[in-house]
Amino acid sequence: MASAAEQMASNISWGALGKATELRQRIFFTIGLLIVYRVGTYIPVPGIDGGALRDFMDQAVAGLGGVLNMFTGGAISRMGIFALGIMPYISASIIVQLLAAMYEPLKQLKKEGEQGRKKLNQYTRYGTVLLATFQAYGLAVSLEAGDLASDPGWYFRIACVITLVGGTMFLMWLGEQITARGIGNGISLIIFVGIIAEIPAALAQFFTQGRSGALSPAIIIGVILMVIVTLTFVVFMERSLRKIHIQYPRRQVGMKVYDGGSSHLPIKVNPAGVITAIFASALLLLPTTISTFSGGQSGPVMSAILAYFGPGQPLYLLFFAAMIIFFTYFYTREVSFKTEDVAENLKNQSGFIPGIRPGKKTEEYLDYVVTRILVLGSGYLAVVCLIPEVLRTQLAITAYLGGTSILIIVSVGMDTIQQVQSHLLAHQYEGLIEKSQLRGRGGAKKRPRKAPARR
Repeated sequence: MASAAEQMASNISWGALGKATELRQRIFFTIGLLIVYRVGTYIPVPGIDGGALRDFMDQAVAGLGGVLNMFTGGAISRMGIFALGIMPYISASIIVQLLAAMYEPLKQLKKEGEQGRKKLNQYTRYGTVLLATFQAYGLAVSLEAGDLASDPGWYFRIACVITLVGGTMFLMWLGEQITARGIGNGISLIIFVGIIAEIPAALAQFFTQGRSGALSPAIIIGVILMVIVTLTFVVFMERSLRKIHIQYPRRQVGMKVYDGGSSHLPIKVNPAGVITAIFASALLLLPTTISTFSGGQSGPVMSAILAYFGPGQPLYLLFFAAMIIFFTYFYTREVSFKTEDVAENLKNQSGFIPGIRPGKKTEEYLDYVVTRILVLGSGYLAVVCLIPEVLRTQLAITAYLGGTSILIIVSVGMDTIQQVQSHLLAHQYEGLIEKSQLRGRGGAKKRPRKAPARR
C-alpha cells in the first residue's frame, strides 16, 4: 500500500495537472498575479533619492529595516509602490475580528451569514485605508526627516500617501482574486512569494559576510544548522494533530437501518497558522517604522521606542512572545476553531464523543482539549519566532534566515499543496461521476425473456 507522501506525489503530477484544465488555469492565473506583484515592488515611489535610500537600507538591513524588508518582499528597500505591503490589511482584519468578538453589533453581523460576512469585509477595507493612510503619511514625513526625499514638501507627501495607499489596496485586491479565482491563500501567498524571491540575495549577502571575515566559518555552519533544525521542527509541528474519536449511532431512514460509524475530529497543534506571528510582528513594527526612517532626528519618545522596542531588545522579545500567545488563543477560539459551533454541528449530525454528552458538555470538553493543545502550540510559535530572532540580532545576519520567515514558508507551502491536492481530488471525482453517467446513458442491453417452462 502506497504511503501518504507517494499518494500526494501521484496526485500532484504533471499528467494529472494536464488533465485538470480548471486547476491549470487557476495556477497560471495565480502565477500571473504574483508576477504583477513582484514587478510592482521595483516601481519606485516618485520623489525618492535612490542613492541616499540605498545607503540607509544597507545600514538598517540587520535591524528593523531587514524585518520590514522581509514582509514587503524587498519593496521597502527600493521604496516601491508596494512598500507598505499587505500588512495594513492584515492588521485591519485582525482588529475587526477582535471587535467582532467583543462588540455586540458586530457579533450580530457575524451571525447573519453571508451578508454579515460581506459587511465585515467592507469594514476591514475601510480600516485598511485608514491604517495605510496613517502609515504612508508617517513614512513620507520620516523620509523627509531622514533626507531621503529629493524634493521634500507637501507635494511629495501627498504623492507618497496616494501611491502607497493605492499600492496596498491593489495588493489587497490581488490577494482576494487569488483566493477566489486562483489556488487560494491569496494574502499568505503574496507574503510567501516576497520572502522566497529575496532569499537568493539574502544568502549571497550572508556568504559575502563570511568571505569578508565579518562572520567566522563556525558561525556560518551554526546558522545553517539552526535553519535546518528550525525547518524540520516547524514541518513536524505543523503536521501534528490531536484526534478526538467521534461516534455516530445507528439510524433508520425509511425501511432501511444504517449502522453507526466512527471518525476522528482532527485538531492541529497550531490551529491559528502563521497569521498570529505575522500580526504580532506587524503590530510591533507599526510604532517603530516612523522612528527608524527619521534616523537621528527623532524626538526623545521615538528614541526611547527604538532603544527599548528594537528587534532583539528584551521588551521587544517579551511583547512579541506575549502577543503571539494572546493572538494564538484568540484567533483559534474566535475564528479558526469555535468549540460552540463544532459542538452544535456534531449534535445536528447525531455524532458524539464517547463518554461525553452532546451539547454543552461536548463544548466544555472541546474547550478543555483545545486550551491544553494551545499551551503547546503557542509555546512552539513563540520559541520558533524568538530564538532565531535573538541569534539573528546578535550576529547581524539577514532577517530572511529568522524563525518567522521559515514559519511562513513552511505553513503557506503546506497549505498551498493541500489546496492543489483538493482541487485535483475534486477533478477526479467529477471525472468518475461523468463516466458513471455515460455508462448509465448507454444502458445495459435488454435480456430476452425466458420462455416459461412447460409442465
